[in-house]
Amino acid sequence: MSDGLPATTLHLKVVTPRRLLVETDVEAVFLPTVEGQIGVLPGHRPLFVGIGRGKLIYREGGSDESVAIRGGYAQVQPEKVVVLTEVGENDDSGDASA
Repeated sequence: MSDGLPATTLHLKVVTPRRLLVETDVEAVFLPTVEGQIGVLPGHRPLFVGIGRGKLIYREGGSDESVAIRGGYAQVQPEKVVVLTEVGENDDSGDASA
């Protein structure tokens, strides 16, 4: 950022092989990793992590939204989070709760 202030939002993108599930700017993301849930805030250090089964929760405009996901990977950068998952809620490729 040119003004030197830390970012207050993250750009979140959640993608399955069939479609883009979520693309929005958020205040926080909570990921169900294979080792447990982690929280990601703006300015988080870079991280590449395996995704387990569960709910990806994101805070947008002060309220929490969620998407059921199963498997995949997440790339975390200080200003963005990209999640590549095999199955997501409302996706024709399968049932995320199975």
